Amino acid sequence: MGDESQIDDRAGHRGRLRARLLADADGLLDHELVEYLLALAIPRRDTKPLAKALLREFGTLGGLFAADAEALMRVDGMGEGAAAAIRIAAAAAVRLLKSAVATRPVLGNWQALLDYLRADMAHHGVERFRVLHLNTRNMLIRDEVMSQGTLDEAAVHVREVIRRALELGSAAIILVHNHPSGDPSPSRADIDVTRSVIEAGKRLGIAVHDHLIIGTQGHVSLRGQGLI
Repeated sequence: MGDESQIDDRAGHRGRLRARLLADADGLLDHELVEYLLALAIPRRDTKPLAKALLREFGTLGGLFAADAEALMRVDGMGEGAAAAIRIAAAAAVRLLKSAVATRPVLGNWQALLDYLRADMAHHGVERFRVLHLNTRNMLIRDEVMSQGTLDEAAVHVREVIRRALELGSAAIILVHNHPSGDPSPSRADIDVTRSVIEAGKRLGIAVHDHLIIGTQGHVSLRGQGLI
């Protein structure tokens, strides 16, 4: 009788949560969004404690969605199905934001670009360096992660950046990397490598529009700061 009562309680709670979700998703708390998402993967279990445990572990919804499957499954109670539910939601969110960037000239759609980059990079625990390749109309033709470093550095090879731009026929590029510390303030090395890429690109007719540094505390544009 006790088990049946618990099942009824879960069904009732889940039904109320579903009704709130369908009526006004903005009204749900972060742990409630995660709870319902997990419930789709683990239908016979109370997923509220697990949702709260995940948010404690990863700090924020953004941090949770940036976690890889291995990290997710280290949390007690997480299996492949639950980890896949988190990963598919994260992938869908990033893809939606990227689609908003891909359909318009990047320089006239700057906020959409920043929203996409923050969702995709701000919460990563290692530094990633990527290059956005643009055509003559400043439309995105390729978005590539070129290197992934340790906690605080990613190898940037100027020759490889320019070689890839030539292969793709890029008219211009935007450099992007994240700071896992959260602080997007540029280092001396960030400024120096950007200037090296600008000089190399200039000789071959490839413009460098900007170098964006992404962190949980915001972003910095080296061009906006007058550093390039």
